[in-house]
Amino acid sequence: MPIAGRTLPRNDPRQYDDLAGEWWRPDGAFAMLHWLAAARAALVPPATRPGAVLVDLGCGAGLLAPHLSGRGYTHVGVDLTRSALTQAAAHGVTVVNGDATAVPLADGCADVVSAGEILEHVPDWRSAVAEACRLLRPGGLLVLDTLNDTLLARLVAVEVGERLPTVPRGIHDPRLFVDDRELVAECARHGVTLRVRGVRPEIRGLVGWLVRRARGGARPARRVPRMVPTWSTAVLYQGRGVRGG
Repeated sequence: MPIAGRTLPRNDPRQYDDLAGEWWRPDGAFAMLHWLAAARAALVPPATRPGAVLVDLGCGAGLLAPHLSGRGYTHVGVDLTRSALTQAAAHGVTVVNGDATAVPLADGCADVVSAGEILEHVPDWRSAVAEACRLLRPGGLLVLDTLNDTLLARLVAVEVGERLPTVPRGIHDPRLFVDDRELVAECARHGVTLRVRGVRPEIRGLVGWLVRRARGGARPARRVPRMVPTWSTAVLYQGRGVRGG
């Protein structure tokens, strides 16, 4: 990925430092992460007890934070990228600099764990899943979204997706995409019963957004695409599961 006079390998974490100014631009390089954050937050119910904690693995600059406002959680964000964590802290997130495969937090500390668009960036996604499940208290909720390990996902997310306006080249390594059946089985090994469903941007909003970007619109769109359920998990999918007692 060529940025600032250097070429980085696919999925290199240094890309996020180079793109630090893009996080909170609604039509910037991380536009789809805003749409996904809203869809992920819709899976999270209001807190049921005082002092409830939501741990946000791979929190980036805290894009989930506005959608959790008023739901009663202490929002703890874990990420490797310090420049992103600085922005997350400015949006009310309690930040932790750490790896999703070795999170420096106590067992059972979380009422909710969010793992949004992180598993497909982790060389050992099974370790990240083990950590997410470890952090959950009995009855705690895991919510996630990721890219499936299919030829269609490679085509859509890499071959086509990285040619769309604003999408960074090399942001994904398709060798790290996560098979949904394997993910369900791995969660079950750690006591979490996970259900998955496909999601996609709603077509009308996506087409309008792409047309507007192609025309070089200078102002953010008044209506951004929503993520909606779809019958197929072959490209992008959400998961929601509860840890048994």
